Amino acid sequence: MNCELNQSWAGARPSSLRRRQKRVADNVISGYAVTFNKQTVIGNYWREKIAPGTFTRTLRENPDVVMLLNHDTGRVLGRVSAGTLSLRENSAGLYFSLNVDPTTPEGQTALGTVGRQDVKGCSFGFRVRAEEWEDGDDMLPLRTITDVDLFEITLTAFPAFETTSAGLRSTNNEAARRRIEAAMRKRGIPLT
Repeated sequence: MNCELNQSWAGARPSSLRRRQKRVADNVISGYAVTFNKQTVIGNYWREKIAPGTFTRTLRENPDVVMLLNHDTGRVLGRVSAGTLSLRENSAGLYFSLNVDPTTPEGQTALGTVGRQDVKGCSFGFRVRAEEWEDGDDMLPLRTITDVDLFEITLTAFPAFETTSAGLRSTNNEAARRRIEAAMRKRGIPLT
């Protein structure tokens, strides 16, 4: 009897694993959490830009960075140590790829709002390790961040750096949208 249960489980496992792998592949949000050498104004006090190489050290140290919705630590979408968030620095900035779980309210929100492009930007939580300041003369001073400890990246409708980006992987947008809408209907969330 016990052997039959194990055989039944073993027979069901590859199929459920394939379904999970397909679901994850269809629900990927990616983009740039940070873009290099682009300026923004912080609180009308200074201009700020992020230098290329700013994340080299922190990424080499393998931090357990999380992806959040609007810097809300109660709305975790992914995490490096869980394998649901990957980060890499390239010449354009800090690129991310997030495998979203569409069975969670946060996942449904992220996929829906990013898919519609209501949310299309990013921000990040960090501690500055090195920076350079330049006098602004007739403009605000310029802070160039050159090294940080990275803690989190976030999807947001109001990024400080407007050149950041977030979007659904284009190959399966329509299928992902249908699954998200079905999950939202099942939970009683209105589609507008």
